[in-house]
Amino acid sequence: MKVLLVSGILLAGALASCAPRANTVVGVTVTPMVVKVSEGAQRGQTVTVQGRYLGGPSTGRILLGATESGADGYVVPASDIVSWTDTEIQFRVPANAVPGAGWLFVRVNNMLSTGLPFSVRQ
Repeated sequence: MKVLLVSGILLAGALASCAPRANTVVGVTVTPMVVKVSEGAQRGQTVTVQGRYLGGPSTGRILLGATESGADGYVVPASDIVSWTDTEIQFRVPANAVPGAGWLFVRVNNMLSTGLPFSVRQ
């Protein structure tokens, strides 16, 4: 009986040490993920971006017309942001957006999200 009790205590201690910690490690960040974007849109139309860890309007920027690697493109001005939560962004395609195909990314605290193809229609 004593052996069983001691084994149970040791097993419980081992399992507890493997459990995830509730504390967040300072300096560790999560890559923002864009998982869905509405169809291509014309200038002035509203676009919805869905994802995870998208930050907010004070920490994030939307990049349109970028290459597949996230280079180039232009930032959607804050005046064209309709709403922004950690999981969904709505914005208007800027009046000066260049028509054509490109990629859409979200940059949060200098971390580039996954990207999706997006076209600005004429």
